[in-house]
Amino acid sequence: MNRSTIINALALAGAYLYQHAEGKRSFGKELQPLNEIFFEDFEDTIENEYAHNGWFTSGNVRKALHAISINLTDEKLNTWLAGYPMIPVMESMQKKVGIVMAGNIPLVGFHDLLSVIISGHRMIAKPSTKDERLIKKITDLICHINPDLKNRIAFTEGYLKSIDAIIATGSDNSSRYFEYYFRDVPHIIRKNRNGIAIITGNETEDELHKIGEDIFAFFGLGCRNVTKIYMPAGFQPANLLKPLESFGKLTEHNKYKNNLDYHRTLYLLNKEPFLDNGVVLFRESEQISSPVGVVYYEKYTELESLKERLKLLDEQIQCIVTKEKTIKNGIRPGESQYPELWDYADGIDTLEFLTDLVN
Repeated sequence: MNRSTIINALALAGAYLYQHAEGKRSFGKELQPLNEIFFEDFEDTIENEYAHNGWFTSGNVRKALHAISINLTDEKLNTWLAGYPMIPVMESMQKKVGIVMAGNIPLVGFHDLLSVIISGHRMIAKPSTKDERLIKKITDLICHINPDLKNRIAFTEGYLKSIDAIIATGSDNSSRYFEYYFRDVPHIIRKNRNGIAIITGNETEDELHKIGEDIFAFFGLGCRNVTKIYMPAGFQPANLLKPLESFGKLTEHNKYKNNLDYHRTLYLLNKEPFLDNGVVLFRESEQISSPVGVVYYEKYTELESLKERLKLLDEQIQCIVTKEKTIKNGIRPGESQYPELWDYADGIDTLEFLTDLVN
C-alpha cells in the first residue's frame, strides 16, 4: 500500500468525522455512501457516550473529533510525512506494534493508532475500558474506506503478546509496570504530564479567557490541560479568576462539581489558603499537577530565571501556554487542545521510532 492511498483514505475519514465535530450532516456526494452506513450510529454513540463514561459529554467528544478531523487533510498529512521517506514501510518489513491506550479524554489514543497505520506496520491495541467504543468505531470507518487495512488493525482485551514494539501511555505508577513488562522490546512509555501557562501581565481579557479554555477543556483531565499558572510577582490572581467565571456551566456537571466541592471542603478543614470564584479554586503551590477543579499558581520575578527553573521540570510538562514569544515551543492561549500531527506527546517522535524498527 503506497503513501497516497493511505492519505486519501485518512483524508476522507477526516472529512466524514468533521460532520460529527460540527454536529451537522453533510449531503455532499463523496460522503453520502459513508453517511448511509455510519452516520446515525455514530451520532447515537456520541450522544450516549456519557452513560459509559460520565466525563465524556457529547460536547467533549465532538471537541476531540474536531481536533482529529482538522488534522486529517491531504495537506497536513503530506506535510507531516514529508520528513519520513521510508513511510509506509515495505510489507516485508512490517512489525507488530502494540499500543496501550489511556482513557482520560475521548480518543486520546488516536494519534498513536494513526501513526502505526500510516507507518505501514501492524497494530494490536489495548484500549482503555473508559474509551473503547469511539476508537473502534473510527477504525471501522477507516477500514471500510480502505479494506486493505483490516488485516493490519486489531484490538485485544488481554495481554499484549508476541509484539515487536510497544507504545504505552499511563500514569506514573503504571509506567513502571510497563517499563518492566516490555523491557525486552523497543518501546515508548509515557508518564503523567500536564500543561502549564506563563502569564506576562500584558494579556487582554480575551487572552485570559482563552487560558480558561486550556484549563477547562475536557474538565481539565487531558495531559495538555493547564494545571499550573506562573504569574509575575505583581499580578493579582483575582484578575484571572474574573474572566474564568464565564465557565460556570461546568458546575452543572456532577462529577466536576463533586471534585470542586471536595477540595473546597478539604482546604477549609485544613485551613489552607485558596481563592474561589465558584467555578475553580486557585491555590499557591510549587507542584505542577493539580486535581480537577483546582489550578495551582506560582509567582515569578524574572522570566529568564523561570525559564531555567522549568528546564528542571521538563519531564512533568507537556506544553506551555503563553503569549511570550521567547518561550520555546510556546502555544498561544486557547490552542493547547489542538496540537499539530508533528506535536508529539512527551516530545518523542513516534514516526521516527516506528521507522527505526526496520533498521
